[in-house]
Amino acid sequence: MRTGMRTQVRTRREFLKDGCLVGVAAALGAGSGALAEGEAKPLAQFDYGDVSLASGRCEGQFAQTQSVLMGLNEDALLRPWRVRAGLPAPGPQLGGWYDEGGFAPGHAFGQWISALSRGYAADRDPAKRERVARLLDLYEPVISARFYQDFRFPSYDYDKMVIGLIDAHRFAGIEKAFSLLDRTTDAAGPNLPPKALERGAEQREWRASVKDKTSDDYTWDEPYTLPENLYLAADRGAGERYRRMAGRYLLDATWFDPLAAGQNVLAGRHAYSFCNSLSSAMQAYLSAGSEKHLLAAKNGFQMIAAQSYATGGWGPNEAFVEPGTGALKASLTKTHSSFETPCGSYAQSKLSRYLLRVTRDGMYGDSMERVIYNTVLGAKPLEPDGRAFYYSDYSNQGSKFYFKDAWPCCAGTLPQVAADYRIMTYLRGEDGVYVNLYLPSTLRWTNGDGAEIVLTQTGEYPLEGRVRLTVESARASEFALWLRIPRWAQNGATIRVNGKAVNALTMRGFARVARRWQSGDSVELDLPLTMRLEVIEPESRGTRAVMRGPLVLFALGEDASPVTGAQLLAATREGSSAVWRAEATAGSVLLTPFTEIGDGHYRTYLDLAKKA
Repeated sequence: MRTGMRTQVRTRREFLKDGCLVGVAAALGAGSGALAEGEAKPLAQFDYGDVSLASGRCEGQFAQTQSVLMGLNEDALLRPWRVRAGLPAPGPQLGGWYDEGGFAPGHAFGQWISALSRGYAADRDPAKRERVARLLDLYEPVISARFYQDFRFPSYDYDKMVIGLIDAHRFAGIEKAFSLLDRTTDAAGPNLPPKALERGAEQREWRASVKDKTSDDYTWDEPYTLPENLYLAADRGAGERYRRMAGRYLLDATWFDPLAAGQNVLAGRHAYSFCNSLSSAMQAYLSAGSEKHLLAAKNGFQMIAAQSYATGGWGPNEAFVEPGTGALKASLTKTHSSFETPCGSYAQSKLSRYLLRVTRDGMYGDSMERVIYNTVLGAKPLEPDGRAFYYSDYSNQGSKFYFKDAWPCCAGTLPQVAADYRIMTYLRGEDGVYVNLYLPSTLRWTNGDGAEIVLTQTGEYPLEGRVRLTVESARASEFALWLRIPRWAQNGATIRVNGKAVNALTMRGFARVARRWQSGDSVELDLPLTMRLEVIEPESRGTRAVMRGPLVLFALGEDASPVTGAQLLAATREGSSAVWRAEATAGSVLLTPFTEIGDGHYRTYLDLAKKA
């Protein structure tokens, strides 16, 4: 253990070894430690309006996507619904995937309603609520079973409408949203399969009974993702019919049952939608108490993590790979479609948040952080003409590019991800407030003793390792702050309270700092941002990514000079910039985070030279 002004955060094992755990618990008060999984209720989310983000990339992405959604023509948004209902459809077309004749007509409408409703809950801009209310007024007369007939993705579009309508009800206060949900369900129901179906043969057989379709894309619907939002609808008061529907669409026999038994059945499955379906498993646990589905979600998360790139992304060409085959290494020369970024990051962050809430294990926050910083925060902006960032490119000649079609699925999920940064940052339990993400922000809440607390977080993380949290309150109040200590930092993280080093018990990746807080009290967390190398997969150990804290540092340019691991680990930062320079034998290698990359080429992984 260090002495003096800087003292290391200590793990639970170290406290037990030193014989200090009993003394610490006694000093903090009986029962004040974190409860084990199963002994405590899941952590609660703060409301969107409880957290305000400081100016920066997260807040900028939120504001930019909200602006695009606020500017879309309302007749254009309703056009595919009106056309398919046989009603007059004035106004322009959005084009791309969205319009009648496109790949998935009307697909993002519900997601955009959801994102605007969350946006209103975050900033209370009355124009956003007015827009949501007006769009639902326009949607009401176009609800029709004809929309879902002879449709590629009836479950997919219905799922998006469910989340849009229940979010409009909860976050924008639109009371009639539940009645619109009932009407939407009545319209969609006859065109939904009777249960969850796998892609391919199962859907082709069912489709033949509706109307014969020979094209493969008519077997790509995703009914196995429905339970999450149906359970949420029931839990929010929309009616028990949605809980019954949710149970029907759990894909147990071929997916959740084998996952719960520890069987890896990921290979070849559509990566985004099956990762997204694990959130349905989590809702089956939270809403219906199914331990089997919790186990399936935990195991599925670990199996995805085992085949993820260093960025936290996964699924080259939108498919999970076979472990132990070198498929990730092979993808670096075979595809530019490495990770379906806004959609995949939305699925990953939701799943991580569910698991973090239930287990209180910081490794899920580590995963969330990695995906955010290395994928979606570096996405090219959503444009008003429908250009959307779809794939992150991890190939050996990587670049950032817009998807070939306007308004693809990632145009729907990006605004949802951007709105959710607020509810990812802090969580609340009966044992205190959990600080999960280190984003400059302000949290406001009322403590159990009635004190109104303001917690402000500042710093330049992840470029710098120091994070500062300051408490403001009209009167003293007792509570615990649980600070996530990433796994890569657990041997060197330090904490000071009001400038004095403290010994903080760390449990499951969270360090506990509890006291009677006075206004003006501050906590400083220092996380060591040392360089390290991560192998792409065990069978390709010579191919590595450069990591610094949670960040992947991408090598700029199409061809990197031959470089050794030692040379990469010795890379130095160029002043206060976000560029690092590794001196290789044949020249320098410049490295930078994904968020800093513009239109040039880059490499995610480098094949290490054996010696200089």
